[in-house]
Amino acid sequence: MQLILTIPRLTIAAAVFCSFIIVGLFVADFFRILPSIGIIGITLTAICYAVVHRGQKRSHNDWRGYAALACVFGLHVAAGFTTSPHNLGEYTKDVVLQSPFLLLPLAFWLLPALPSRYLIQLWQLFIGCVVVAAVAATGNYLLHAAEINEMYLHSKIMPTEPDHIRFSLMVTLATAAAVVLLTFAPESTKRQRQLLSVSVVVLALFQHLLAVRSGLVTFYAVGILMAGWLLVSQRAYRRALVVAVVLMILPVVSYACFPTFRNKFVNTQDDLSKVDNTDAANNYSLVARVYSYKVAAKLVKDNPWFGVSKADMPEEMAKHYGQDYPSIHPQSYIQPHNQFIYSAVAFGLVGVLIFTLCFYYPLLWTWPRFAPLVIIQYVIVSLSFLVEYTLETQIGLTYSLLFILLGLNGLRPATDAPQGWRPA
Repeated sequence: MQLILTIPRLTIAAAVFCSFIIVGLFVADFFRILPSIGIIGITLTAICYAVVHRGQKRSHNDWRGYAALACVFGLHVAAGFTTSPHNLGEYTKDVVLQSPFLLLPLAFWLLPALPSRYLIQLWQLFIGCVVVAAVAATGNYLLHAAEINEMYLHSKIMPTEPDHIRFSLMVTLATAAAVVLLTFAPESTKRQRQLLSVSVVVLALFQHLLAVRSGLVTFYAVGILMAGWLLVSQRAYRRALVVAVVLMILPVVSYACFPTFRNKFVNTQDDLSKVDNTDAANNYSLVARVYSYKVAAKLVKDNPWFGVSKADMPEEMAKHYGQDYPSIHPQSYIQPHNQFIYSAVAFGLVGVLIFTLCFYYPLLWTWPRFAPLVIIQYVIVSLSFLVEYTLETQIGLTYSLLFILLGLNGLRPATDAPQGWRPA
């Protein structure tokens, strides 16, 4: 079997299945099973490697970071003890949804370090997919500009694939990854560097045309992080100044040039002015989120330690909505758009503590090694946690987890570049 399932063949297979997952993020509405094929494929590939090449050492591959991520899956499994019998079907769906937290960490722990060129190509594939999706969304916008501009005044966003919230996070990561590859990738050709440079400009402008609040917040947070790194760590004062100036000019230019950005700004101001009006939760997204937090706070107060279970959440939230805010229509009931608050309701304060320790342990594990892509992805995902339940959708969970694990794989030395730079 070792002559057939050689290490080079298995690493190629792993990279191919990773590419399935990446492409699947953008075509899930048309080919929903593609990300699952990628996840199952890379897991089976990793198991084959572990069995056939069990004599190989897994140096520099501490199991604890992967085990910590897998414990998040265990948290969802344990919620079965607090789930009502009539909601066990929903509980089973959640366990299946959260299975990447078990399968992907297991796969990346068992696999050897992927060759640097494969990792770079996977990041380039991701950047390319984001650029193509951004161009497609822009083309659709230009065809329906007046209609879409009006949508932004009513808390709606231009159509994108995947959904605009997750896509805006991908735009930030792709922009940052392109900058990282431009800065550190030693073997990039002139053509690759040109394409990466164009990608940075296109995606930075598109992020402002798209004008999703979570995407813009992550974009500027990562930009400030990069400027701070250039200033403090590299003493590259001129480059830090250039980044800072760009970050100050972009919103001004976007406000003047992009009606979507301008209308989103107006809509946000209008949204915030109606927070005290309960009826506004039926039409304004920010107001609806505020009241979802209030309902969630009551549920946490009533079930502080172990929560109400994720499967029972919709029923429990609806019950409190009806009791406390009868003017909010049932179709406007939403789950708390905050990953930590969502987890507090579902799993209690004990669950939030376990989730936080387990999810962020790999980030602590990287210290003090230089891992810009890991740090950037954690910053993006963490900021999204404050305004979304990012890990409760297939796309959000897969996107968040895959690129953390790719970054961790880049921290491990590979035979093709024992002393060179790897995309971590």
